[in-house]
Amino acid sequence: MEEKLKQITDTNPNCIKVVFYGPESTGKSSLVKELAKWFDTVYVEEYARIYAEAKAQNNLQLTKEDVLPIAIGQITSENEQLKTANKLLICDTDLLETKVYSEYYYNGFCPKPVKKYAHENTYDLYFLTYIDTVWEADGIRDQPNNRQQLFNRFEKELKDLKKPYVLIKGSFEERLDICKTQIENLLK
Repeated sequence: MEEKLKQITDTNPNCIKVVFYGPESTGKSSLVKELAKWFDTVYVEEYARIYAEAKAQNNLQLTKEDVLPIAIGQITSENEQLKTANKLLICDTDLLETKVYSEYYYNGFCPKPVKKYAHENTYDLYFLTYIDTVWEADGIRDQPNNRQQLFNRFEKELKDLKKPYVLIKGSFEERLDICKTQIENLLK
């Protein structure tokens, strides 16, 4: 089971990996798609969204039993996309985000293997998205009033684990420019 949560490292070993990380409705997915086009590479979708939408279609809510399948789906997608990435893999979330949300929604609960690999899996840079965007309901998002609290949790995890990150704020164009500059620096 644990092996399913581990990043592959022997495929495309020189590929730069960045991850967009932060509370819901902060523009992560839009930035990921735009940057993948700009850098002519592939991106990893947020598997939790795909999973949650499928459950919602059947009038089902996410539960703590869904955390492990979501985590496995995220890493499986990441490992698959890495095979075709063009020097850069852009990830719309990671296991650390899954961990933060699991602990938030399920009173501190997160499966041990998810915690382990949330700490062990690595990225060259995290883009921490700030909450200075308009929260938009979409049927899956449900935290319009706790955005600052969630942001603080996300940032604390990065600091506690000493993960490399850049805070992304401002308009979409400002965010995009910051991300392009940071990625170009990594690719040099």
